[in-house]
Amino acid sequence: MKLTVLALASTVAAAGFTPGLGETQTQAFTGNTKTLYTNTPVIPSQTPDLAEIKAAAATATSNSFKSKKTVKGKAFDRYHQIWLENTDYQKAFDQAGLKALTKQGILLTNYFALTHPSEPNYVAAVGGDYFGIFDDIYRTLPEEIFTVADLLDSKSISWGEYQEHQPYTGFQGFNYSRQTDYANDYVRKHNPLVMYDSVTKKPERLGNLKNFTEFHKDVADKDLPQWAFITPNMTNDGHDTDIEVSGTWSYNFLSPLLNNTDFMKDNLIILTFDETETYTEQNRVFALLLGGAIPENLKGTTDDTVYNHYSNIATVQANWGLPHLGRGDVTANVFKFVADKIGSSVTNHNITEHGLYNNFSYPGYFSDKSLGFPTPLINATGTSGNKILPAIADLVKSGNSSVASNSTAGHNGTATGAKASGSAGVAAAKGSVSHNKNGAEAAVVSLGAALVGVAALLL
Repeated sequence: MKLTVLALASTVAAAGFTPGLGETQTQAFTGNTKTLYTNTPVIPSQTPDLAEIKAAAATATSNSFKSKKTVKGKAFDRYHQIWLENTDYQKAFDQAGLKALTKQGILLTNYFALTHPSEPNYVAAVGGDYFGIFDDIYRTLPEEIFTVADLLDSKSISWGEYQEHQPYTGFQGFNYSRQTDYANDYVRKHNPLVMYDSVTKKPERLGNLKNFTEFHKDVADKDLPQWAFITPNMTNDGHDTDIEVSGTWSYNFLSPLLNNTDFMKDNLIILTFDETETYTEQNRVFALLLGGAIPENLKGTTDDTVYNHYSNIATVQANWGLPHLGRGDVTANVFKFVADKIGSSVTNHNITEHGLYNNFSYPGYFSDKSLGFPTPLINATGTSGNKILPAIADLVKSGNSSVASNSTAGHNGTATGAKASGSAGVAAAKGSVSHNKNGAEAAVVSLGAALVGVAALLL
């Protein structure tokens, strides 16, 4: 996929962004937002019917990780992420189940999502950027966009995903509805790695994208990967319900696991949310570190360091001595207890939470395809003293990719002073859905509605 790439720096600057460490947005965007969002790429959605899904499920295969040796980390040997949906920090903190869990871990009091709505946060959490995504429609990223999976593979560290009610391993469709009433259930927008062609176009990697049936089997068989991304369905994650449902589900899901010696051993778990519910406020979300890797003296404590979703990638890099992606992961802070254990090779950044909002997406390929994909920072040194993944540098230097020089990259997602006003953008950005008779949810978010939502958030 060879694309024409234009410099992004001027567009980002026009929106008030200062790229780099502690990226700030010092003024609300006051330009013509239609010039940013009318040239979006058209990507056909995959919406297989029920018969097609059943046929594919019959031949789908899941990978086992038992043959892979455990690669020891500096602070933990496994890293499992569990994401819930759309809840303001205080609401999550006040929920009884989540509050009970805080006694067993470290509460991160200044952990920020990156933007709104859901999909760009999930994309960024594994790829280090959300590439201008400002909605929840069907997306794919080209093969030359690398992810955390490539970093893990560079040291033979096993990785996988577990998506509740995904119909079968490696499913790439837009959604799979609950078959009893066709309500929302599994959705692609909450499955980060499936949106990257660098994963889905390699059959051996598709076998790592499993559902919860496979999760429980892998727990019982002691066959979990070292890195995993875990997403409940649209009921249990709170998206279509509320914090009482998602908090109670989290407590009930995690409690037996936290008492499972094999699961807990040297495991670091983060339980967090993709974004806040209130789009006009700071995008600070509840995030809790759990697992056997947490020192006993730190259980029930708090960490006030400023983090965001990119910190998940940066922490994994620091722990296993991995290279970086040359994107938002480069300047993201490593979780403090991990940084403290590793020592002087990790240099976290002193970023204040005051004035941070992260409540809208900066421009990029998916808001204007002429902008192309930003060039990874191939000469940058990461927070843990790490360098770029050599394969990324080689690709950029070859000139045969959809990334090119003179574009802005490495956004750290700390937008300040851009408090959105009004709620019109919230409803528009959330969009709506309709269901066909086969239970495959069809997105009906119009470009016009998306533009209204973005304009409300930007202005």
